[in-house]
Amino acid sequence: MDTIIQMRFLVAAFFLCANAAHAQNYGATEVPDVGRNPEWVIAIHGGAGGTEPADLATEKAEQTRKDLQASLAAGARILESGGTGTEAIEAALKVLEDSPHFNAGRGAVLDEYGVARHDSSIMRGEDLAAGAIAGSSRIRNPIAAARAVMEQTQNVMLHGEGADWFASQNGLEVVNPLYFITEERRNQLLEKRAKEPGTVADAGDSYFGTVGAVVLDKHGNLSAGTTTGGRANKRFGRIGDTPVIGAGTYASNTSCAVSGTGHGEYFMRWTVARGICARMEFNDESLKDAAEALIVDSLLPVGGYGAVIAMDPSGKVVFVSTTANLKRGVMSSSTPARFAINADNEVN
Repeated sequence: MDTIIQMRFLVAAFFLCANAAHAQNYGATEVPDVGRNPEWVIAIHGGAGGTEPADLATEKAEQTRKDLQASLAAGARILESGGTGTEAIEAALKVLEDSPHFNAGRGAVLDEYGVARHDSSIMRGEDLAAGAIAGSSRIRNPIAAARAVMEQTQNVMLHGEGADWFASQNGLEVVNPLYFITEERRNQLLEKRAKEPGTVADAGDSYFGTVGAVVLDKHGNLSAGTTTGGRANKRFGRIGDTPVIGAGTYASNTSCAVSGTGHGEYFMRWTVARGICARMEFNDESLKDAAEALIVDSLLPVGGYGAVIAMDPSGKVVFVSTTANLKRGVMSSSTPARFAINADNEVN
């Protein structure tokens, strides 16, 4: 019996050391400067993932930077004019949803039947109002539908054809499902099917292209929003953490705003977004410590990889990732737009 216990201890220690090495080599925590007492702040992400840093010299990397810049600019215009955080998040994420370079909107990954199905959510920190859609295959801009659910219904989440019908009835643009399919995503699905015939993606991919934003507006309110296509070759009907309030998205003026990207099942089981805010609210932890406690200390040892962007009521921003890449950007009323793609590179 003692021998068995010792073996279990050694195995557990091995995996903990391996995961710690992974975090040290590929993960990063960053607290970018947003200036003193900014009137507004916006931070965005375009997904985390990978075990090797992306090549920053490629045309795709350059276009990704341009998309991040356009996204920040769209949100900043709303915030500078006195608009709300949720308005800014919708404007910013629409840019990324319309780009083919992210796993959201056009360019989203395809499920086992070759269909792009989207999840999205948004939350308002002043009153904890929230809205979400899941499994949508026709809404051009899922974040707009999530906001409409929040503002025009007494519900929090709508799913599938119900979400598509709701969007159409409320004047949002719906499209043919073929609109979302790109050649890159089609080839990705075919490669996965050839490599692993007869299987679906239950264990997750090494790269996550979810998009998200957290905002502090001129009214002193925090907001958060997230959109994703999920994982390539995912099981029909699978829903991840993105539309689950408290898992992939959360915002409260008393603590923080969070948008996540990563292994959705882990983010749901550990209620990552709400967990970060709760540690600040009840344990009096800093934003950085709370985010690292969930992403690095809790998820990483059990194999849950990913990242979060988070913001506290003062506008301080924290990026935490346990993967090699985290496409991200930040801008405030007193600092210019800055971007980064690799997790261990500072936004600049």
